[in-house]
Amino acid sequence: MVKKLSRNDECWCKSGKKYKQCHMMMEEKMRMFHDKGYAIPHRKMIKTKEQIDGIRESGKVNIAVLDYISEKICVGMPTEDINRMVEEKTKELGGIPAPLNFEGYPKSVCTSVDDEVCHGIPSKDIILEEGNIVNVDVSTIYGGYFSDSSRMFCMGNVSEEKKRLVEVTKQSIQVGLDHVKPWVKIGELGAAIHEFARENGYSVVREIGGHGVGIEFHEDPFVSFVCPKNSGVLLVPGMVFTIEPMINMGRCEIQMNDPNGWTVRTEDGMPSAQWEVTVAVTETGYEVLVY
Repeated sequence: MVKKLSRNDECWCKSGKKYKQCHMMMEEKMRMFHDKGYAIPHRKMIKTKEQIDGIRESGKVNIAVLDYISEKICVGMPTEDINRMVEEKTKELGGIPAPLNFEGYPKSVCTSVDDEVCHGIPSKDIILEEGNIVNVDVSTIYGGYFSDSSRMFCMGNVSEEKKRLVEVTKQSIQVGLDHVKPWVKIGELGAAIHEFARENGYSVVREIGGHGVGIEFHEDPFVSFVCPKNSGVLLVPGMVFTIEPMINMGRCEIQMNDPNGWTVRTEDGMPSAQWEVTVAVTETGYEVLVY
């Protein structure tokens, strides 16, 4: 915990209010949990109302881009076409594609097909075929704020096994959301998703998870979807993070040694699915900011 402010000091969040009129009561409650041994979020993990408003506005662009892709994506389309459409639509709406050149990533969107778990790089040589499932992961900078969400798409006549994987993975998002509330540990949502996936005969990727987002592309906390119950950092109002479990039809092991340096695949070659939302913790529960 950082040093306690005096009641009449200006609040650390730059709201212009005195500390006693702003974050003081919440931080006093956090200290009570800290004294009981809980891991407490640092102040950078707690967004102000102004910041959450900015993330929400960025999210409107992100949602609009994914809605646009939903109307256009089809069998026979090179994934490079998705990249082009995302870049053009994002710019048309006044945003910037966040993935482009992020840590060297070469495209404006991630497109992950079948056994590609995440970070699939769009290419003119990768053609969406009948029976494919594909994750389109869009991230946007708008007004200086980052937003992030992804959706799964079924290409034409998809097998019942793949359809079920996609649907169960989508359902797992709500399973996680049901456990997002202030003053509980973040591990509650991760454990619930893991249990739900296993009950349905699937495995969950361990090495990659959700993350804080908003001021930067990737922030604390890391959000695991294989963690034990009653683990991890305490959720408090103002925290913003993604819920994005990567659920495999087969085993949980993945390959992270693709020559392109980015694409992650399942070790056993079985399909993987992922949906992603960005959520804010509120005083009474949660708000989905981006989907």
